[in-house]
Amino acid sequence: MVSSRPPAEAAAPLEGATDRTPVEDADVCVVGAGPAGGLVADRLAGEGYEVVILEAGPRFSAEDRLARQERAIRPAYDRPDVWDGDPERDAHSASGEWFYPLNQTRVKGVGGTTLHWQGMVMRLHEDDFNSQSARGVGVDWPIEYEDLRPYYAQAERELGVAGADDNPFAPPREEPHPMPPFPPSYSDSLFAEACDELGIAMHSVPNARNSEGYDGRSACVGYGTCEPVCPSGAKYDATVHVERAEEKGATVIDRAPVQRLEHDAAGETLEAAVYATPDGEEYRQEADAFVIACGGVETPRLLLLSESPEHPEGLANSSGLVGRFFMDHLFAGVDGVLDEPTRQNHVGFMTSECHQFYDEADEEVGPFKLEFFNYAGPSPVGMALSGNEWGDSLLERIRSEYGTHVGMGALVEQLPREDSYVALDPETTDDHGNPVPDVHWNVGDRALRTIERANEVQERILEELGAEITGRVGPENTGPAFHHMGTTRMGDDPAESVVGPDLRTHDLENCWIASSSVFPTGGAMNPTLTIAALALKAAEDVLATLS
Repeated sequence: MVSSRPPAEAAAPLEGATDRTPVEDADVCVVGAGPAGGLVADRLAGEGYEVVILEAGPRFSAEDRLARQERAIRPAYDRPDVWDGDPERDAHSASGEWFYPLNQTRVKGVGGTTLHWQGMVMRLHEDDFNSQSARGVGVDWPIEYEDLRPYYAQAERELGVAGADDNPFAPPREEPHPMPPFPPSYSDSLFAEACDELGIAMHSVPNARNSEGYDGRSACVGYGTCEPVCPSGAKYDATVHVERAEEKGATVIDRAPVQRLEHDAAGETLEAAVYATPDGEEYRQEADAFVIACGGVETPRLLLLSESPEHPEGLANSSGLVGRFFMDHLFAGVDGVLDEPTRQNHVGFMTSECHQFYDEADEEVGPFKLEFFNYAGPSPVGMALSGNEWGDSLLERIRSEYGTHVGMGALVEQLPREDSYVALDPETTDDHGNPVPDVHWNVGDRALRTIERANEVQERILEELGAEITGRVGPENTGPAFHHMGTTRMGDDPAESVVGPDLRTHDLENCWIASSSVFPTGGAMNPTLTIAALALKAAEDVLATLS
Protein backbone atom coordinates (compact mmCIF):
# COMPACT_ATOMS: atom_id res chain seq x y z
CA MET A 1 0.00 0.00 0.00
CA VAL A 2 1.00 3.62 -0.44
CA SER A 3 1.54 5.05 3.02
CA SER A 4 0.96 8.69 1.98
CA ARG A 5 -2.68 7.99 1.08
CA PRO A 6 -5.55 6.44 3.04
CA PRO A 7 -5.42 2.67 2.55
CA ALA A 8 -8.81 2.51 0.81
CA GLU A 9 -7.58 4.91 -1.86
CA ALA A 10 -4.29 3.07 -2.27
CA ALA A 11 -5.87 -0.07 -3.70
CA ALA A 12 -5.40 -0.28 -7.46
CA PRO A 13 -5.24 -2.94 -10.15
CA LEU A 14 -1.78 -4.36 -10.74
CA GLU A 15 0.22 -2.48 -13.31
CA GLY A 16 3.06 -4.10 -15.15
CA ALA A 17 4.71 -4.89 -18.43
CA THR A 18 2.19 -7.58 -19.36
CA ASP A 19 2.73 -9.02 -22.81
CA ARG A 20 -0.75 -8.93 -24.30
CA THR A 21 0.17 -10.26 -27.72
CA PRO A 22 -1.37 -13.58 -28.81
CA VAL A 23 0.14 -16.91 -27.83
CA GLU A 24 1.41 -18.85 -30.82
CA ASP A 25 0.25 -22.43 -31.38
CA ALA A 26 -2.29 -22.32 -28.57
CA ASP A 27 -4.28 -25.49 -28.11
CA VAL A 28 -7.05 -23.94 -26.03
CA CYS A 29 -8.34 -20.40 -25.54
CA VAL A 30 -10.40 -19.86 -22.40
CA VAL A 31 -12.49 -16.68 -22.23
CA GLY A 32 -12.93 -15.62 -18.62
CA ALA A 33 -10.74 -16.03 -15.52
CA GLY A 34 -13.45 -16.86 -12.99
CA PRO A 35 -13.94 -20.24 -11.30
CA ALA A 36 -15.06 -22.09 -14.44
CA GLY A 37 -12.28 -20.67 -16.60
CA GLY A 38 -9.68 -21.22 -13.91
CA LEU A 39 -10.64 -24.85 -13.34
CA VAL A 40 -10.71 -25.63 -17.06
CA ALA A 41 -7.36 -23.94 -17.65
CA ASP A 42 -5.73 -25.70 -14.71
CA ARG A 43 -6.97 -29.09 -15.86
CA LEU A 44 -5.89 -28.65 -19.48
CA ALA A 45 -2.54 -27.05 -18.69
CA GLY A 46 -1.85 -29.91 -16.31
CA GLU A 47 -2.13 -32.30 -19.25
CA GLY A 48 0.53 -30.38 -21.16
CA TYR A 49 -1.67 -28.34 -23.48
CA GLU A 50 -0.85 -24.77 -24.42
CA VAL A 51 -3.62 -22.74 -22.77
CA VAL A 52 -4.29 -19.02 -22.91
CA ILE A 53 -6.86 -17.24 -20.74
CA LEU A 54 -8.34 -13.95 -21.92
CA GLU A 55 -9.81 -11.86 -19.10
CA ALA A 56 -11.68 -8.58 -19.63
CA GLY A 57 -10.71 -7.13 -16.25
CA PRO A 58 -7.41 -6.56 -14.45
CA ARG A 59 -5.34 -8.50 -11.98
CA PHE A 60 -5.66 -7.42 -8.37
CA SER A 61 -2.86 -7.43 -5.85
CA ALA A 62 -3.28 -9.67 -2.81
CA GLU A 63 -1.50 -6.94 -0.84
CA ASP A 64 -4.43 -4.59 -1.48
CA ARG A 65 -7.06 -6.79 0.12
CA LEU A 66 -7.04 -4.96 3.45
CA ALA A 67 -7.52 -1.69 1.57
CA ARG A 68 -10.44 -3.20 -0.33
CA GLN A 69 -11.83 -4.46 2.95
CA GLU A 70 -11.76 -0.87 4.19
CA ARG A 71 -13.67 0.22 1.08
CA ALA A 72 -16.29 -2.40 1.83
CA ILE A 73 -16.73 -1.03 5.35
CA ARG A 74 -16.72 2.69 4.60
CA PRO A 75 -20.11 4.10 3.48
CA ALA A 76 -18.42 6.52 1.06
CA TYR A 77 -17.74 3.60 -1.31
CA ASP A 78 -20.50 1.90 -3.27
CA ARG A 79 -20.39 -1.86 -3.71
CA PRO A 80 -18.90 -1.75 -7.27
CA ASP A 81 -16.09 0.51 -5.98
CA VAL A 82 -14.65 -2.28 -3.83
CA TRP A 83 -13.28 -4.11 -6.88
CA ASP A 84 -12.85 -1.11 -9.22
CA GLY A 85 -16.05 -1.32 -11.20
CA ASP A 86 -15.98 0.89 -14.30
CA PRO A 87 -19.34 2.47 -15.25
CA GLU A 88 -18.39 2.79 -18.94
CA ARG A 89 -16.73 -0.61 -19.31
CA ASP A 90 -19.50 -2.32 -17.33
CA ALA A 91 -22.45 -0.37 -18.74
CA HIS A 92 -25.70 -2.29 -19.13
CA SER A 93 -29.42 -1.83 -19.61
CA ALA A 94 -32.39 -3.31 -17.75
CA SER A 95 -35.59 -3.25 -19.78
CA GLY A 96 -37.63 -6.01 -18.12
CA GLU A 97 -40.65 -5.77 -15.86
CA TRP A 98 -38.24 -6.18 -12.97
CA PHE A 99 -35.22 -3.87 -12.76
CA TYR A 100 -31.97 -5.80 -12.67
CA PRO A 101 -28.99 -4.07 -10.94
CA LEU A 102 -26.33 -6.02 -12.81
CA ASN A 103 -23.26 -4.20 -11.55
CA GLN A 104 -24.17 -4.42 -7.88
CA THR A 105 -22.32 -7.68 -7.36
CA ARG A 106 -20.26 -8.58 -10.40
CA VAL A 107 -16.50 -8.25 -10.60
CA LYS A 108 -14.50 -8.10 -13.81
CA GLY A 109 -10.97 -9.23 -13.14
CA VAL A 110 -8.80 -12.27 -12.57
CA GLY A 111 -10.78 -14.30 -10.05
CA GLY A 112 -14.14 -13.03 -11.25
CA THR A 113 -17.10 -12.85 -8.94
CA THR A 114 -15.53 -15.32 -6.49
CA LEU A 115 -13.45 -12.35 -5.34
CA HIS A 116 -16.51 -11.11 -3.45
CA TRP A 117 -18.89 -14.06 -3.15
CA GLN A 118 -20.03 -15.35 0.21
CA GLY A 119 -18.67 -18.84 -0.41
CA MET A 120 -21.62 -21.19 0.21
CA VAL A 121 -21.38 -24.35 -1.93
CA MET A 122 -24.31 -26.78 -2.05
CA ARG A 123 -25.09 -29.49 -4.54
CA LEU A 124 -28.37 -29.25 -6.41
CA HIS A 125 -30.94 -31.78 -5.25
CA GLU A 126 -31.86 -34.76 -7.42
CA ASP A 127 -35.25 -33.34 -8.41
CA ASP A 128 -33.57 -30.14 -9.62
CA PHE A 129 -32.28 -32.14 -12.56
CA ASN A 130 -35.79 -33.44 -13.32
CA SER A 131 -38.02 -30.45 -12.71
CA GLN A 132 -40.59 -31.29 -15.38
CA SER A 133 -40.83 -34.96 -14.46
CA ALA A 134 -40.76 -34.50 -10.67
CA ARG A 135 -42.50 -31.14 -10.22
CA GLY A 136 -44.48 -30.65 -13.41
CA VAL A 137 -42.84 -27.36 -14.36
CA GLY A 138 -39.71 -26.20 -16.17
CA VAL A 139 -37.68 -28.74 -18.12
CA ASP A 140 -35.55 -31.77 -17.33
CA TRP A 141 -31.79 -31.52 -17.64
CA PRO A 142 -30.19 -33.87 -20.18
CA ILE A 143 -28.08 -35.26 -17.33
CA GLU A 144 -29.01 -36.72 -13.95
CA TYR A 145 -27.61 -35.98 -10.52
CA GLU A 146 -25.71 -39.27 -10.70
CA ASP A 147 -23.95 -38.07 -13.88
CA LEU A 148 -22.61 -35.00 -12.08
CA ARG A 149 -22.00 -36.65 -8.72
CA PRO A 150 -18.31 -37.55 -9.28
CA TYR A 151 -17.62 -34.04 -10.59
CA TYR A 152 -19.28 -32.56 -7.49
CA ALA A 153 -16.87 -34.55 -5.33
CA GLN A 154 -13.92 -33.39 -7.40
CA ALA A 155 -15.13 -29.77 -7.26
CA GLU A 156 -15.37 -29.93 -3.46
CA ARG A 157 -11.75 -31.07 -3.30
CA GLU A 158 -10.58 -28.43 -5.76
CA LEU A 159 -12.31 -25.52 -4.04
CA GLY A 160 -11.75 -26.82 -0.53
CA VAL A 161 -15.12 -27.27 1.17
CA ALA A 162 -15.74 -27.39 4.90
CA GLY A 163 -18.90 -29.33 5.66
CA ALA A 164 -20.61 -32.19 7.48
CA ASP A 165 -22.92 -35.07 6.64
CA ASP A 166 -25.64 -33.73 8.94
CA ASN A 167 -28.16 -32.64 6.28
CA PRO A 168 -30.83 -35.36 6.03
CA PHE A 169 -32.38 -33.69 2.99
CA ALA A 170 -29.23 -33.42 0.86
CA PRO A 171 -28.63 -35.72 -2.11
CA PRO A 172 -26.42 -38.78 -1.56
CA ARG A 173 -22.69 -38.26 -1.48
CA GLU A 174 -19.75 -40.58 -1.87
CA GLU A 175 -17.22 -39.25 0.65
CA PRO A 176 -16.90 -36.69 3.47
CA HIS A 177 -16.19 -33.05 2.71
CA PRO A 178 -12.47 -32.22 2.56
CA MET A 179 -12.61 -30.27 5.84
CA PRO A 180 -14.77 -30.35 8.97
CA PRO A 181 -17.61 -27.83 9.17
CA PHE A 182 -17.54 -24.50 10.94
CA PRO A 183 -19.27 -24.76 14.33
CA PRO A 184 -22.73 -23.25 14.77
CA SER A 185 -22.70 -19.62 15.81
CA TYR A 186 -24.18 -18.29 19.02
CA SER A 187 -27.30 -17.05 17.24
CA ASP A 188 -27.61 -20.47 15.56
CA SER A 189 -28.09 -21.91 19.04
CA LEU A 190 -30.94 -19.48 19.66
CA PHE A 191 -32.61 -20.47 16.40
CA ALA A 192 -32.07 -24.14 17.19
CA GLU A 193 -34.24 -23.94 20.32
CA ALA A 194 -37.12 -22.45 18.34
CA CYS A 195 -36.70 -24.87 15.46
CA ASP A 196 -36.70 -27.85 17.84
CA GLU A 197 -40.05 -26.72 19.20
CA LEU A 198 -41.45 -26.44 15.67
CA GLY A 199 -39.97 -29.68 14.36
CA ILE A 200 -37.75 -27.85 11.87
CA ALA A 201 -34.32 -29.34 11.21
CA MET A 202 -31.24 -27.12 11.13
CA HIS A 203 -27.94 -28.35 9.71
CA SER A 204 -24.54 -27.00 8.77
CA VAL A 205 -23.69 -25.01 5.65
CA PRO A 206 -20.95 -26.29 3.31
CA ASN A 207 -18.53 -23.40 2.85
CA ALA A 208 -15.68 -22.94 0.38
CA ARG A 209 -13.48 -21.50 3.10
CA ASN A 210 -10.90 -23.22 5.19
CA SER A 211 -11.96 -24.40 8.62
CA GLU A 212 -8.35 -25.59 8.91
CA GLY A 213 -5.26 -25.14 6.79
CA TYR A 214 -5.90 -26.51 3.30
CA ASP A 215 -4.19 -26.38 -0.08
CA GLY A 216 -1.47 -24.06 1.19
CA ARG A 217 -3.97 -21.50 2.47
CA SER A 218 -4.63 -20.64 6.11
CA ALA A 219 -7.71 -21.37 8.12
CA CYS A 220 -10.31 -18.61 8.39
CA VAL A 221 -9.10 -15.95 10.80
CA GLY A 222 -12.45 -14.23 11.31
CA TYR A 223 -12.18 -10.89 9.55
CA GLY A 224 -15.97 -11.02 9.11
CA THR A 225 -16.03 -9.22 5.75
CA CYS A 226 -16.24 -12.36 3.58
CA GLU A 227 -18.64 -10.68 1.22
CA PRO A 228 -17.16 -8.71 -0.49
CA VAL A 229 -13.53 -9.17 0.67
CA CYS A 230 -11.58 -11.97 2.34
CA PRO A 231 -8.18 -10.44 3.20
CA SER A 232 -6.67 -13.70 4.45
CA GLY A 233 -7.32 -15.90 1.41
CA ALA A 234 -9.01 -18.57 3.53
CA LYS A 235 -12.13 -18.25 1.38
CA TYR A 236 -11.66 -19.81 -2.05
CA ASP A 237 -11.48 -17.57 -5.07
CA ALA A 238 -10.59 -18.41 -8.64
CA THR A 239 -7.12 -16.85 -8.48
CA VAL A 240 -6.18 -20.18 -6.85
CA HIS A 241 -6.74 -22.11 -10.08
CA VAL A 242 -5.71 -19.34 -12.44
CA GLU A 243 -2.33 -19.09 -10.73
CA ARG A 244 -2.03 -22.86 -10.59
CA ALA A 245 -2.69 -23.01 -14.34
CA GLU A 246 0.05 -20.42 -14.88
CA GLU A 247 2.47 -22.52 -12.89
CA LYS A 248 1.71 -25.35 -15.32
CA GLY A 249 2.44 -23.17 -18.34
CA ALA A 250 -0.84 -21.38 -19.10
CA THR A 251 -0.76 -17.73 -20.17
CA VAL A 252 -3.14 -15.17 -18.69
CA ILE A 253 -3.80 -11.97 -20.62
CA ASP A 254 -5.69 -9.52 -18.45
CA ARG A 255 -7.51 -6.34 -19.55
CA ALA A 256 -8.21 -8.12 -22.81
CA PRO A 257 -11.98 -8.01 -23.36
CA VAL A 258 -12.97 -10.28 -26.23
CA GLN A 259 -14.81 -8.25 -28.84
CA ARG A 260 -16.01 -11.13 -31.01
CA LEU A 261 -15.32 -14.71 -31.98
CA GLU A 262 -14.38 -15.56 -35.57
CA HIS A 263 -15.04 -18.86 -37.35
CA ASP A 264 -13.87 -20.66 -40.46
CA ALA A 265 -15.37 -20.17 -43.93
CA ALA A 266 -17.96 -22.88 -43.39
CA GLY A 267 -19.02 -21.47 -40.03
CA GLU A 268 -18.49 -24.81 -38.30
CA THR A 269 -15.43 -24.21 -36.13
CA LEU A 270 -14.03 -21.24 -34.26
CA GLU A 271 -10.66 -19.93 -35.39
CA ALA A 272 -9.94 -16.93 -33.18
CA ALA A 273 -11.03 -14.71 -30.32
CA VAL A 274 -10.50 -11.05 -31.19
CA TYR A 275 -9.61 -9.05 -28.11
CA ALA A 276 -8.75 -5.43 -27.34
CA THR A 277 -5.94 -4.17 -25.13
CA PRO A 278 -5.48 -0.98 -23.07
CA ASP A 279 -3.18 0.51 -25.74
CA GLY A 280 -6.03 0.52 -28.25
CA GLU A 281 -4.83 -2.46 -30.27
CA GLU A 282 -6.86 -5.49 -31.35
CA TYR A 283 -5.38 -8.98 -31.61
CA ARG A 284 -6.56 -12.40 -32.79
CA GLN A 285 -5.93 -15.30 -30.45
CA GLU A 286 -6.11 -18.48 -32.50
CA ALA A 287 -6.57 -21.92 -30.94
CA ASP A 288 -7.77 -25.42 -31.68
CA ALA A 289 -10.47 -25.30 -29.01
CA PHE A 290 -12.36 -22.53 -27.23
CA VAL A 291 -14.04 -22.55 -23.82
CA ILE A 292 -16.38 -19.65 -23.10
CA ALA A 293 -16.51 -19.09 -19.34
CA CYS A 294 -17.60 -15.51 -18.80
CA GLY A 295 -20.87 -15.92 -16.92
CA GLY A 296 -24.57 -15.91 -17.57
CA VAL A 297 -24.66 -12.38 -19.00
CA GLU A 298 -21.38 -11.84 -20.83
CA THR A 299 -21.39 -15.31 -22.44
CA PRO A 300 -24.61 -14.76 -24.44
CA ARG A 301 -23.54 -11.19 -25.13
CA LEU A 302 -20.28 -12.38 -26.71
CA LEU A 303 -22.09 -14.94 -28.85
CA LEU A 304 -24.59 -12.33 -30.02
CA LEU A 305 -21.81 -9.83 -30.78
CA SER A 306 -20.15 -12.46 -33.00
CA GLU A 307 -22.81 -12.54 -35.70
CA SER A 308 -21.70 -13.26 -39.27
CA PRO A 309 -23.28 -14.10 -42.65
CA GLU A 310 -23.13 -17.77 -41.66
CA HIS A 311 -24.55 -17.02 -38.21
CA PRO A 312 -26.73 -13.93 -38.69
CA GLU A 313 -28.40 -14.26 -35.26
CA GLY A 314 -25.10 -14.76 -33.43
CA LEU A 315 -22.85 -17.73 -32.84
CA ALA A 316 -24.26 -21.04 -31.52
CA ASN A 317 -27.74 -19.61 -31.99
CA SER A 318 -29.44 -21.76 -34.60
CA SER A 319 -32.05 -22.48 -31.93
CA GLY A 320 -32.65 -18.76 -31.36
CA LEU A 321 -32.19 -19.37 -27.63
CA VAL A 322 -28.90 -17.63 -26.94
CA GLY A 323 -29.73 -15.16 -24.18
CA ARG A 324 -33.15 -16.70 -23.50
CA PHE A 325 -34.37 -18.15 -20.19
CA PHE A 326 -32.36 -15.79 -17.99
CA MET A 327 -32.90 -16.84 -14.38
CA ASP A 328 -31.83 -15.75 -10.93
CA HIS A 329 -32.70 -16.77 -7.42
CA LEU A 330 -34.99 -14.47 -5.52
CA PHE A 331 -34.54 -13.49 -1.89
CA ALA A 332 -37.06 -13.81 0.94
CA GLY A 333 -36.27 -12.60 4.44
CA VAL A 334 -37.61 -11.67 7.86
CA ASP A 335 -35.79 -9.61 10.51
CA GLY A 336 -36.50 -9.11 14.18
CA VAL A 337 -35.09 -8.10 17.55
CA LEU A 338 -34.89 -9.93 20.86
CA ASP A 339 -34.57 -8.61 24.38
CA GLU A 340 -31.23 -10.38 24.76
CA PRO A 341 -27.84 -10.29 23.03
CA THR A 342 -27.58 -12.21 19.76
CA ARG A 343 -23.90 -11.55 18.94
CA GLN A 344 -24.34 -10.54 15.32
CA ASN A 345 -21.55 -9.56 12.90
CA HIS A 346 -18.98 -11.71 14.69
CA VAL A 347 -19.15 -14.24 11.81
CA GLY A 348 -19.20 -12.98 8.24
CA PHE A 349 -20.88 -16.02 6.71
CA MET A 350 -23.68 -18.48 7.40
CA THR A 351 -23.05 -21.57 9.51
CA SER A 352 -26.58 -23.08 9.58
CA GLU A 353 -29.40 -23.54 7.11
CA CYS A 354 -32.46 -25.72 6.44
CA HIS A 355 -33.41 -27.74 3.33
CA GLN A 356 -36.43 -29.37 4.97
CA PHE A 357 -38.98 -27.74 2.68
CA TYR A 358 -36.94 -27.95 -0.51
CA ASP A 359 -38.28 -31.17 -1.99
CA GLU A 360 -41.92 -30.32 -1.27
CA ALA A 361 -41.80 -28.25 -4.46
CA ASP A 362 -44.51 -28.75 -7.07
CA GLU A 363 -46.25 -26.78 -9.82
CA GLU A 364 -47.55 -24.14 -7.43
CA VAL A 365 -44.65 -23.59 -5.02
CA GLY A 366 -40.97 -23.93 -5.90
CA PRO A 367 -38.01 -25.20 -3.90
CA PHE A 368 -36.44 -22.91 -1.32
CA LYS A 369 -33.76 -23.15 1.34
CA LEU A 370 -33.76 -21.29 4.62
CA GLU A 371 -30.73 -19.39 5.91
CA PHE A 372 -29.96 -18.32 9.48
CA PHE A 373 -28.05 -15.06 9.47
CA ASN A 374 -24.99 -14.22 11.52
CA TYR A 375 -24.97 -10.58 10.45
CA ALA A 376 -28.47 -9.26 11.06
CA GLY A 377 -28.86 -5.62 11.94
CA PRO A 378 -26.21 -2.88 11.96
CA SER A 379 -22.57 -3.44 12.77
CA PRO A 380 -20.82 -1.21 15.30
CA VAL A 381 -18.24 -0.19 12.69
CA GLY A 382 -20.92 0.76 10.17
CA MET A 383 -22.79 2.77 12.78
CA ALA A 384 -19.65 4.61 13.83
CA LEU A 385 -18.69 5.48 10.26
CA SER A 386 -22.14 6.61 9.17
CA GLY A 387 -23.34 8.52 12.23
CA ASN A 388 -22.87 12.11 13.34
CA GLU A 389 -22.33 11.34 17.00
CA TRP A 390 -19.02 11.30 18.81
CA GLY A 391 -17.76 10.04 22.15
CA ASP A 392 -20.34 9.09 24.75
CA SER A 393 -23.34 9.83 22.53
CA LEU A 394 -21.98 7.48 19.83
CA LEU A 395 -21.28 4.80 22.42
CA GLU A 396 -24.81 5.17 23.78
CA ARG A 397 -26.36 4.81 20.32
CA ILE A 398 -24.29 1.73 19.51
CA ARG A 399 -25.24 0.13 22.83
CA SER A 400 -28.93 0.85 22.26
CA GLU A 401 -29.14 -0.20 18.60
CA TYR A 402 -26.59 -3.01 18.20
CA GLY A 403 -26.56 -6.58 19.37
CA THR A 404 -30.16 -7.79 19.69
CA HIS A 405 -31.04 -8.38 16.02
CA VAL A 406 -31.85 -11.70 14.38
CA GLY A 407 -32.60 -12.43 10.75
CA MET A 408 -33.41 -15.19 8.32
CA GLY A 409 -33.11 -15.39 4.57
CA ALA A 410 -34.15 -17.79 1.85
CA LEU A 411 -33.26 -18.47 -1.76
CA VAL A 412 -36.21 -19.16 -4.05
CA GLU A 413 -36.25 -20.73 -7.51
CA GLN A 414 -37.29 -18.75 -10.58
CA LEU A 415 -38.55 -20.90 -13.43
CA PRO A 416 -37.05 -20.43 -16.91
CA ARG A 417 -39.13 -18.05 -19.03
CA GLU A 418 -38.48 -17.22 -22.65
CA ASP A 419 -39.52 -13.61 -21.97
CA SER A 420 -36.72 -13.32 -19.41
CA TYR A 421 -33.55 -12.84 -21.41
CA VAL A 422 -30.24 -11.10 -22.11
CA ALA A 423 -30.09 -9.18 -25.39
CA LEU A 424 -27.96 -6.42 -26.93
CA ASP A 425 -28.86 -2.77 -26.48
CA PRO A 426 -27.58 -1.04 -29.63
CA GLU A 427 -28.46 2.40 -28.24
CA THR A 428 -25.96 2.07 -25.39
CA THR A 429 -22.37 1.04 -25.97
CA ASP A 430 -19.39 0.19 -23.78
CA ASP A 431 -15.91 1.70 -23.81
CA HIS A 432 -15.13 -0.17 -27.05
CA GLY A 433 -18.28 0.85 -28.86
CA ASN A 434 -20.04 -2.50 -28.50
CA PRO A 435 -23.73 -2.78 -27.59
CA VAL A 436 -24.09 -3.42 -23.87
CA PRO A 437 -26.10 -6.29 -22.40
CA ASP A 438 -29.77 -5.60 -21.80
CA VAL A 439 -31.10 -7.74 -18.95
CA HIS A 440 -34.83 -8.18 -19.54
CA TRP A 441 -35.81 -9.86 -16.26
CA ASN A 442 -39.27 -11.29 -15.67
CA VAL A 443 -40.04 -13.49 -12.68
CA GLY A 444 -43.41 -15.26 -12.63
CA ASP A 445 -46.11 -15.94 -10.03
CA ARG A 446 -44.74 -19.29 -8.80
CA ALA A 447 -41.62 -17.61 -7.47
CA LEU A 448 -43.72 -15.00 -5.67
CA ARG A 449 -45.89 -17.69 -4.09
CA THR A 450 -42.72 -19.46 -2.98
CA ILE A 451 -41.48 -16.28 -1.32
CA GLU A 452 -44.78 -16.07 0.58
CA ARG A 453 -44.34 -19.66 1.74
CA ALA A 454 -40.74 -19.00 2.85
CA ASN A 455 -41.87 -15.89 4.75
CA GLU A 456 -44.52 -17.94 6.57
CA VAL A 457 -41.92 -20.39 7.84
CA GLN A 458 -39.48 -17.61 8.74
CA GLU A 459 -42.11 -15.72 10.70
CA ARG A 460 -43.12 -18.88 12.61
CA ILE A 461 -39.51 -19.40 13.67
CA LEU A 462 -38.96 -15.80 14.77
CA GLU A 463 -42.26 -15.75 16.66
CA GLU A 464 -41.33 -18.99 18.43
CA LEU A 465 -38.00 -17.37 19.25
CA GLY A 466 -39.90 -14.51 20.91
CA ALA A 467 -38.62 -11.91 18.46
CA GLU A 468 -40.38 -8.70 17.56
CA ILE A 469 -40.55 -8.78 13.76
CA THR A 470 -39.16 -5.52 12.39
CA GLY A 471 -38.77 -6.15 8.66
CA ARG A 472 -39.80 -8.45 5.85
CA VAL A 473 -38.58 -8.99 2.30
CA GLY A 474 -41.57 -10.52 0.58
CA PRO A 475 -43.05 -10.75 -2.92
CA GLU A 476 -43.62 -6.99 -3.03
CA ASN A 477 -40.01 -5.98 -2.38
CA THR A 478 -37.89 -9.00 -3.27
CA GLY A 479 -34.74 -8.80 -5.36
CA PRO A 480 -32.15 -11.01 -7.01
CA ALA A 481 -29.43 -13.07 -5.39
CA PHE A 482 -27.17 -12.19 -8.36
CA HIS A 483 -26.86 -15.75 -9.64
CA HIS A 484 -27.01 -15.37 -13.43
CA MET A 485 -28.25 -18.59 -15.01
CA GLY A 486 -29.86 -20.11 -18.05
CA THR A 487 -28.92 -18.04 -21.10
CA THR A 488 -27.22 -20.82 -23.13
CA ARG A 489 -29.21 -23.77 -21.87
CA MET A 490 -28.11 -27.39 -22.05
CA GLY A 491 -30.17 -30.03 -23.86
CA ASP A 492 -30.18 -32.99 -26.22
CA ASP A 493 -32.21 -31.29 -28.97
CA PRO A 494 -30.28 -28.62 -30.95
CA ALA A 495 -33.58 -26.91 -31.73
CA GLU A 496 -34.33 -26.48 -28.01
CA SER A 497 -30.89 -25.78 -26.54
CA VAL A 498 -27.50 -24.17 -27.15
CA VAL A 499 -25.10 -26.82 -25.76
CA GLY A 500 -25.28 -30.58 -25.41
CA PRO A 501 -24.74 -32.66 -22.26
CA ASP A 502 -20.98 -32.47 -22.92
CA LEU A 503 -21.20 -28.64 -22.75
CA ARG A 504 -20.12 -28.37 -26.41
CA THR A 505 -22.22 -26.04 -28.55
CA HIS A 506 -24.47 -27.78 -31.04
CA ASP A 507 -23.42 -25.43 -33.85
CA LEU A 508 -19.63 -25.21 -33.40
CA GLU A 509 -17.62 -28.38 -32.99
CA ASN A 510 -14.70 -26.83 -31.10
CA CYS A 511 -16.54 -24.50 -28.70
CA TRP A 512 -17.61 -25.37 -25.14
CA ILE A 513 -19.44 -23.25 -22.60
CA ALA A 514 -18.53 -23.61 -18.91
CA SER A 515 -20.97 -21.42 -17.01
CA SER A 516 -24.21 -21.28 -15.08
CA SER A 517 -25.61 -20.06 -18.39
CA VAL A 518 -26.01 -23.74 -19.36
CA PHE A 519 -28.41 -24.49 -16.46
CA PRO A 520 -31.81 -25.55 -17.88
CA THR A 521 -33.38 -24.77 -14.49
CA GLY A 522 -31.89 -23.06 -11.46
CA GLY A 523 -33.14 -24.85 -8.38
CA ALA A 524 -32.65 -22.80 -5.23
CA MET A 525 -29.07 -23.65 -4.32
CA ASN A 526 -26.11 -21.29 -4.68
CA PRO A 527 -24.75 -22.20 -8.13
CA THR A 528 -20.96 -22.05 -7.83
CA LEU A 529 -20.34 -25.68 -6.89
CA THR A 530 -22.47 -26.80 -9.84
CA ILE A 531 -20.59 -24.36 -12.10
CA ALA A 532 -17.32 -25.91 -10.91
CA ALA A 533 -18.58 -29.45 -11.43
CA LEU A 534 -19.76 -28.65 -14.95
CA ALA A 535 -16.45 -26.92 -15.74
CA LEU A 536 -14.58 -30.09 -14.76
CA LYS A 537 -16.96 -32.11 -16.91
CA ALA A 538 -16.38 -29.77 -19.87
CA ALA A 539 -12.62 -29.96 -19.39
CA GLU A 540 -12.81 -33.73 -19.59
CA ASP A 541 -14.61 -33.54 -22.93
CA VAL A 542 -12.14 -31.00 -24.30
CA LEU A 543 -9.30 -33.33 -23.31
CA ALA A 544 -10.97 -36.27 -25.04
CA THR A 545 -11.37 -34.19 -28.19
CA LEU A 546 -7.81 -32.89 -28.22
CA SER A 547 -6.13 -36.21 -27.46
